[in-house]
Amino acid sequence: MPNKQIVELRNRIIGVLVREARERARVTQEECAEVLGVTSEQLEAYEVGETAISLPELELLGRFLDIPLHTFRSEQAEVEDPRVQLPRPEFFLPLRHRIIGVRLQQARMESGRSLEDLAAVLEQPAAQVEAYEFGEAPMPFAELELAVRALGLPFDFFVDRDSQIGRWHTLQADFERFAELPDPVREFVSRPINLSYLELAMKLAQMPAGSLRQIAEALLEITF
Repeated sequence: MPNKQIVELRNRIIGVLVREARERARVTQEECAEVLGVTSEQLEAYEVGETAISLPELELLGRFLDIPLHTFRSEQAEVEDPRVQLPRPEFFLPLRHRIIGVRLQQARMESGRSLEDLAAVLEQPAAQVEAYEFGEAPMPFAELELAVRALGLPFDFFVDRDSQIGRWHTLQADFERFAELPDPVREFVSRPINLSYLELAMKLAQMPAGSLRQIAEALLEITF
């Protein structure tokens, strides 16, 4: 399937996930549109996949709907309390678009790809990709996914981790990784009395292999 068709399909899938998440949260299109600083018609276009939504917009919308970012890359959405205090979109979104653009340009140049190379992958004019890199145009989420694969990068390279929005998404991902641990491990980590053991394990993990070997040999001498 040509990349352009893949992007169009992903836009529709993401739109469906956005609509389902909004409806489960019992939030109107007008409320979501206000969060993003767009019209309700623009939000409707996002939900039907006619217009591509960007990563910063999904980050902001996900925080509003209390949905982890990775949900938009799967087929499920969990919603609890959507009423939260959010940054103003006219400040948050342009900054995030600019940061993503800088990182995109950095990654492209480090990979030895030209602007035209990446434009060919995205099936967009070079001027459009340049606008993404300068933060002058929001990069659609689906196109960013495509660029990530082409440049051989982890998607997290572009994800916000510094703002309150980014920290919330990171915390949700941490909670899910914790939930996937074996039951005995989760139980051990959850007990405050075991904190000293965890701190010791963290210090050992930071030590060079030679030092760890010396400790192991000393323990063997004590044991035997």
